Amino acid sequence: MAPDEDLASGAVPSNWADADRLLDSLGHAVIATDLGGSIVRWNAAAERLYGWTAEEILGRHIADVTVSEAGKEHGDEIMRALREGRPWSGSFSVVRKDGSTFSALVTDVGVRTDDGRLAGIVGVSTDLGDALRPLLARSSDAVLVTSGSGTVSYASPAFTRLFDWPEERVLGMRLWDLVHPDDRSVVMPPAAREGRHDSPALECRLRCSDDSWRWVEMVVSDLLDDPAVRGRICNIRDVTERRSAQERLAELNEQLETALTSRVVIEQAKGMLAERRGISVEEAFQSLRKHARHHNASLQDVATAVVTLGLSP
Repeated sequence: MAPDEDLASGAVPSNWADADRLLDSLGHAVIATDLGGSIVRWNAAAERLYGWTAEEILGRHIADVTVSEAGKEHGDEIMRALREGRPWSGSFSVVRKDGSTFSALVTDVGVRTDDGRLAGIVGVSTDLGDALRPLLARSSDAVLVTSGSGTVSYASPAFTRLFDWPEERVLGMRLWDLVHPDDRSVVMPPAAREGRHDSPALECRLRCSDDSWRWVEMVVSDLLDDPAVRGRICNIRDVTERRSAQERLAELNEQLETALTSRVVIEQAKGMLAERRGISVEEAFQSLRKHARHHNASLQDVATAVVTLGLSP
């Protein structure tokens, strides 16, 4: 039987006994499928990671048992890479036997016959959260990891707490859909940043699960070429309170500036009116105030008319 026929039929070649022992000794989940997607190999780590035993899973279609709806978008991309003789590596959402979802970092390689024909696929996967935890252990920021196309493949516990998104809901969403429409021109796709691996800190609003918005400072690091991540890491810091304080300060400054401008105009009007009429500054002020009350106008508007239009109340 040819190698591709062995893989496609699920038969166990004699030289696969040692391979099975080797696969079971690996720490990562290893899954092999034929070209139709039927599972023909499932090691012990895959049982632990996904919750299915090999007996339960062999012969079933990979997309029916491990791939979430959000992860299915990668199917064509994976097959295109494998047919071109390239391995595919990336992160996306997968599902366990109990229906819970998590982010997996997956590398798929093609199994080829002696004459070079693609016969099947072997995938190695691990929990992306476990892979990232050492990298993020000292960070107090909320973190999102997105694929190259901007799909969220990992959300840290700090992110789900801050924005009240259940992990299973945010996985598979596009970062673009979480950003306030008015801020999308600020949050450019990292690929458009002239090849930069790290973007400057950006301030934008991100959507909470109740459709409210929080101001954040976000730094995006391009780690698509890093085999431990294969994505873009978005470090997110909540700056809602700081932004509110800045807005309150700006409003106060505007009020102070308006008050100062008003006072300057009134003082100018008092001086000009006193000089024109040969009266005291206090008498000029009383005249301005009387005119404002009589015409139901603000004192500043009357003073402005005296200064700019030559009004003589």
